[in-house]
Amino acid sequence: MKTYNQQIDSDSPNMTFSDYLTDQQRSVNEALQRWYRPAAHGPAEKMIDAATYSLFSASKRLRPIYCLEVARAFSGSFTSAIPAAMALEMVHTYSLIHDDLPAMDDDDLRRGKPTNHKVYGEATAILAGDGLLTSAFEVLSKAGGEINPKIRLKWVRELSEAAGMEGMVLGQFLDMRMKSLPSLEDLENLHRKKTGALLAASVVMGAQAAEAGESEILALREFAYDMGLAFQIRDDVLDVIGGEEMGKPIKSDERNEKVTYVSLLGLEKAEVQGKFWFDSALAKLSAIHFNHDNRLEELTRFVIERKV
Repeated sequence: MKTYNQQIDSDSPNMTFSDYLTDQQRSVNEALQRWYRPAAHGPAEKMIDAATYSLFSASKRLRPIYCLEVARAFSGSFTSAIPAAMALEMVHTYSLIHDDLPAMDDDDLRRGKPTNHKVYGEATAILAGDGLLTSAFEVLSKAGGEINPKIRLKWVRELSEAAGMEGMVLGQFLDMRMKSLPSLEDLENLHRKKTGALLAASVVMGAQAAEAGESEILALREFAYDMGLAFQIRDDVLDVIGGEEMGKPIKSDERNEKVTYVSLLGLEKAEVQGKFWFDSALAKLSAIHFNHDNRLEELTRFVIERKV
């Protein structure tokens, strides 16, 4: 039985945020390499290679880092949140593989590399995504005796609801159907499901690992949903002003006739709307009492102010 007693390096007070982020990304990758190790041989080899290709491609690892940092902010340690963080990244990666498929966004690049179906074929990409989704819940179920079974049950419920047909999957479905210009409220509802639900699960699962109170968990959830809207608006803006260096083709949303904040509001008003949700998220975060110093505000500023 695998255990999760390896401690990811703690944050040094003298560490710059850039070094902190690099260190956390490295640590998440190392944890994924320890706990996601299916046997890559026999008839399943190509499917496992496909899953590994996407899981270990260059990534900011924002969702697992949020999970770990929230746990540390409440308890001073985040060892107990490691399985939750790994499961979150597996679910996120599965969603990206499926998002890129011809039947959905039909993208050729992801994180600066050919998308999964371009390398392994559409059928294998679908199954690789399916495998990562189910492996995420295997990770949670095998979290080990040091994790309270009640916490594991909370994780399973939180992640399944966030990723499922009332959360991220619903958001993906609404995204595919939204071809005509909707109301701003419709677009916000879409992205609270598609983007916000998994971000909310990230902070909530970290808080659950630290056994935070229900009021703190509710406040974190509200923070994450506002952050998710700011995050998505920034993505829409970068799709217009960015380029190949972002790791995906420029104006791919426009090519796919997708409704975005930019297509609905225009670039300038979209940026104003993004700042509104960014300020709202920071205000909600600052109102939460944490027991330990943490990097959550810096992490949120990085997420929303990023250039790529």
